[in-house]
Amino acid sequence: MPTTDPRRRVPRTDAVLADPLLADLQSTVGRDRVREAVREGQEQVRRGDLPPELLVTSVADELRRRSRHTEVLNATGVVLHTNLGRAQLAPAAVEALVASAGCTDVELDLATGVRARRGRRTLDALARAVPAAGGALVVNNGAAALSLVLTSLAQGREVLVSRGEMVEIGDGFRLPDLIESTGVRLREVGTTNRTRLADYADAVTERTAAILKVHPSNFRVEGFTSEATVAELAGLSRERELPLVVDIGSGLPRPDPVLPGEPDAATTLAAGATLVTCSGDKLLGGPQAGIVLGAADVVERVRRHPLQRAFRADKLTLAALAATLGSATNPTHEAVHASSDVLRDRAEGLGRRLGAEVVPSVGRVGGGSAPGLDLPGWAVALPELYAERLRLGSPAVVARVEGGRTLLDVRCLPQARLDDVVEAVLAVREQLAEPEGASGA
Repeated sequence: MPTTDPRRRVPRTDAVLADPLLADLQSTVGRDRVREAVREGQEQVRRGDLPPELLVTSVADELRRRSRHTEVLNATGVVLHTNLGRAQLAPAAVEALVASAGCTDVELDLATGVRARRGRRTLDALARAVPAAGGALVVNNGAAALSLVLTSLAQGREVLVSRGEMVEIGDGFRLPDLIESTGVRLREVGTTNRTRLADYADAVTERTAAILKVHPSNFRVEGFTSEATVAELAGLSRERELPLVVDIGSGLPRPDPVLPGEPDAATTLAAGATLVTCSGDKLLGGPQAGIVLGAADVVERVRRHPLQRAFRADKLTLAALAATLGSATNPTHEAVHASSDVLRDRAEGLGRRLGAEVVPSVGRVGGGSAPGLDLPGWAVALPELYAERLRLGSPAVVARVEGGRTLLDVRCLPQARLDDVVEAVLAVREQLAEPEGASGA
């Protein structure tokens, strides 16, 4: 009488490990990790959750999944989606990042053979992008840039900041907590909706070390409002001999007519800011980085602070940022500036291939940039239940669920990846058409 004991169907560990597919993986991730994954797969076979003949490929897929992030195609219509890593890098930036993965001249002058200024190509590229900046510094993110600047200029003293700029961003991160963790005392001035130049002037004392202006990136206050401009604050900072630090947030290097309310580095420095801090992975379209721009002597003072070493950008960031600044365009710029006609053509092409309806869609810049700004576009509408299955596919397609439908907004989907989107949707359609339990038959 044939046995039904599932344990007899479990392939032996040594036999599985000897499979050429897993033998190759052992040379890259190690035998112990492969053995652990095999044992987990064997347990799935014992429970009846995995056919024995699929054990090897299942283990290989799981090991690859663990060793890297899952590729995601952004069909949300949000250009700088924080949960998806914000800016997509330009091809030139990806090439530069890969080329710098080995040894590179990040801090060496090959002509002389002696130590050189770290990340000099990146700093030179920043100088070309924002000529008004006498000096530049790159650290590992925007919060690091602001905290390093304030630590260097005002540790143990006071910084003036408007109550309307005491912002909280994602995941409960609050600006006051960041600043006060540096040993700087915040002196709030004005009110939530109205802060005048006189409020700053009246608050200056012998304990004041700097004036801080923060762009409230992810919200807008409307109605009965007023704020002191950078130019007004610059006049006060010169009069009282205090540095003016302006955190513009999104990293826009120069004015952009599509983003009329978004501050940029060039204009802010021209208006008299001593230093500007911003992020590299938002509207600049580069890797995660924090950027400090402004008066050369003050930037050098910040660079020489001991904490700078803890916040220093690595060689990959420097390489990708330099390539981003040297590129004529990048995916972030293209997605923000894509015309409605181009997006409609892209959506209709995708809709025809899927036999699905094309509908108007409103995208966002995201990443705390340009709050309230609509980006009119187009999307392909699918049933709501497609959303979860598309997220779990390979590559994952993350769409927007709205009004009981899954919307594939094409704004951030490159033309070259539409074939992948079609394959992902058709795979889901096939799954949904399959009778319940048929896959385990």
